[in-house]
Amino acid sequence: MARTSPSSPAPAAGLTADQVLRFRMARHGLTAAPGTVTDPGDAPILNLGVQDTGPDGAAWALRVRGLDASLTDDPRCPFALAWTLRGAPHAYRRDELGQVRRAVSPFSEADAGKRIFDAAAPLRRAGIAVLDALDRVASEMHDIATAEIVKGEMSAELTRRLPEPYLRECRPCQAIHTYEQPFRLAALFAGLELVPGTSPPVLRPIADWPSSDVPGPMREPDGASSAPTHLQPIRAYLSLFGTGTMQEVAAYLDAPVAEVRAHWPEDAVPVTVNETATFALAGNLPALTGDEESGVVRILGPYDPFLQAKDRHLLAASATERKALFPVLGRPGAVVRDGRILALWRPTTAKGHLRLRLTEWVPLTRADRGAVAEQATALADLRGVTFDGFA
Repeated sequence: MARTSPSSPAPAAGLTADQVLRFRMARHGLTAAPGTVTDPGDAPILNLGVQDTGPDGAAWALRVRGLDASLTDDPRCPFALAWTLRGAPHAYRRDELGQVRRAVSPFSEADAGKRIFDAAAPLRRAGIAVLDALDRVASEMHDIATAEIVKGEMSAELTRRLPEPYLRECRPCQAIHTYEQPFRLAALFAGLELVPGTSPPVLRPIADWPSSDVPGPMREPDGASSAPTHLQPIRAYLSLFGTGTMQEVAAYLDAPVAEVRAHWPEDAVPVTVNETATFALAGNLPALTGDEESGVVRILGPYDPFLQAKDRHLLAASATERKALFPVLGRPGAVVRDGRILALWRPTTAKGHLRLRLTEWVPLTRADRGAVAEQATALADLRGVTFDGFA
């Protein structure tokens, strides 16, 4: 990460990692008491989407942010799941799905190519623009999905309809089928959502989706910049995480740095965090420079939004800690207080009982353990089992 050079503007504020992490804890809604948030509009974390990965996923992430609500397969549920950023499933406010579609659209042809990884090369060799290809995939998916459809069935039908540049040889499956990222990124533009709790994933048409928006073009006017301000992903990242560089935001979005730079908010000002140069929204500076501690302890799932920031060195100072927190396979969850990680946790479930195995980074106090046990009881309830203490 580059440091401020003599020719760079003077930083607006010198922040510490503790200040930034406390800000994130509060801005993410992690200081809200259980069951106190009844309106999804009062959960700002939904502006960027809540990744739904793992057995608890978005449901637990929302629960620890005070929302006493679950993701259900009822199409009237106020939350909806869609494949969006990084091709991952994310929960959003259902009534904003159309605006989310606009917010997560690629900024440009180059951006679209980067987001679909190796799927871009055969398209370009065939003279097919990536944005046109994604529109084609979305159109076919919309035509296929007249009702709920399992991902494998959708993929098989797409394979029959699409020409060779759209297809790949999948060695694990020993079959030819569509590339994964175009499939995922096109789904919302086809007017399709994910049915919660399904494995393999099930897609279905979004109820009351305007006919003019199905399928929606990837080439949105002004891209994500035409979305409501609170949903624009670059701004939402800075608003929720407090600080970030263009490189970090680009990594979060799977977008080219040049596109992020071109759409960088005008009110993002240079700051330092532990003397390292980064940026913050000017309006967030008063909250970022505060020193008030909440003392709130939370247990976060492995893919909780709080752990998704790209400045991982703030969460885990040493390479050893980062390797433990972000292994290639099998991520643990984290126990945090005021944004600082106290311990890692892994669950064991047997015969209807849940136990947590803790790896302490700092010694837990009796109060810390009591708070973890209280939340583990709620986590067990969400899973439909009983909390049986620490392993």
